[in-house]
Amino acid sequence: MPRRHTPSLEEASYTMSEHDSGGQGEVLQAVHVLEYPYTRSVGAVIGRFLGGLRDGKIEGTRTAAGRVLVPPCEYDPETGEGLDDFVEVADAGVVTTWTWVTTPREKHPLDRPFAWALVKLDGADTGLLHAVDAGEGARMETGMRVKARWREERTGAIGDIECFEPEGA
Repeated sequence: MPRRHTPSLEEASYTMSEHDSGGQGEVLQAVHVLEYPYTRSVGAVIGRFLGGLRDGKIEGTRTAAGRVLVPPCEYDPETGEGLDDFVEVADAGVVTTWTWVTTPREKHPLDRPFAWALVKLDGADTGLLHAVDAGEGARMETGMRVKARWREERTGAIGDIECFEPEGA
């Protein structure tokens, strides 16, 4: 999600000077803040997924072909059929691809270098995008085993998994 920026008064206001007004001496000023606030309802499938995270478990949905999708989908991406067969998967798995973040930004989940990775959890057929706290880029590799590090206080959000870390760390 893009970082939300609320402009300061100096950034958000426009002043018409004498030069702009043709020397007539008028000063016009208007404050304009452009934002797109919204509330998203998550629905039954994602709502259940987030509730599971709050309770320390990860669930996906099973397709008619037997594939387990994590995060869960409401509809089978291959057939369009509705999905309502929930399956609990492990909170550990394998990194399938990753990229290293040398300088984290303010909104990133960790305040030190980390990896964004797709983690194929044990019992799932798809990858979950999340942060991996490997300490240094040299420790990251495709195929490495990682385990979820859960937050002590959980609220029903993807951030309830603080990050993944190498197994045995």
